[in-house]
Amino acid sequence: MNGKDRTIKDFGEQWLKYSDNEGYYGSLELFSDILSPFLEPKDIKDCRVAEIGSGTGRIVNMLLNAGAKHVVAIEPSDAFEVLCRNIQKTEKVTCFKITGDHLPAYGDLDYIFSIGVLHHIPEPGPVVEAAYGALRPGGRFLVWLYGKEGNALYLALTRPLRIITKRLPHFALAFFVETIYWPLMAYVRLCHILPLPLKKYMTSVLYKMSPEKRRLIIYDQLNPSYAKYYTRQEAEKLLIDGKFKNVRTHHRHGYSWTVIGTKP
Repeated sequence: MNGKDRTIKDFGEQWLKYSDNEGYYGSLELFSDILSPFLEPKDIKDCRVAEIGSGTGRIVNMLLNAGAKHVVAIEPSDAFEVLCRNIQKTEKVTCFKITGDHLPAYGDLDYIFSIGVLHHIPEPGPVVEAAYGALRPGGRFLVWLYGKEGNALYLALTRPLRIITKRLPHFALAFFVETIYWPLMAYVRLCHILPLPLKKYMTSVLYKMSPEKRRLIIYDQLNPSYAKYYTRQEAEKLLIDGKFKNVRTHHRHGYSWTVIGTKP
C-alpha cells in the first residue's frame, strides 16, 4: 500500500471510531480562530465553497453555520458514511467520495478550504491544481498546515514515538493515548502559569476542548502514517507553485501555518 492509500485508510479508521463533532471542536468560535486573520465566518455567507478532506463533516457544518449557500465536500476514506450522516443541511451539500485531486473543475467557487489535510498528502501539488480549477477568478484557497517553526521540542518528542504509534492497531493506540493524557493535562495547567513551549495553543485551543476531543487530538497526532511539518517558505511555495497570487501566511498560535491565495 502506497503512502497516499495508507493515509486514506488510517483516517477512515480514525473517523469511524471518533465520529462526532461536539462542543468547541465543532464550533464557529474555533472556525473563526482557524480563519483569522484573513477571513471571518461572515465572509462565507451566501458563497459557494468546497472543503477538501471533510472527514466527519466538522468543517462542512462550520461552513453551513457560517451561512454558506452550497458546500462541496470531498472525502475519499471509509469515513464518507460518517460525513453523510453528520451533515446538518443535506440540501446544501454535495458529497464526493474522491481524492482532492479529482475535485470537479467548477470554475465558479468562491472559496475552497483544506484544514489539516495537505500535510498528510505526500504529493499535494495535484490537489492544489484541482482547487485552482474549481475556483472562480478572484476566488480564494485557504489551507491550514502543521508548522515546523515553533515545534522543535514537540517534534523531538513525537517523531520517535510515531515510528511505533503509526503502526499500532486502534485499541493499542487508544490505550497509549490514555497513558499520556493526564501528563499532558498537567502540562496544559503549567502553561497557564509558565511561558512553556506551545503555551498559546495549549491554553487557547486544547484547553477549550472536551476531554474526549483532547484524546482525539492526541490520537490524531500519533496515528497517520505520513505527516509533514511545513516551514513558512514551503507553505507559501505550495500555493505559489499552484499559480495562486497574493499568497499570505499567518503563524497560528506559534505552531502552524494558515495560508491563503487568490486565483487571478
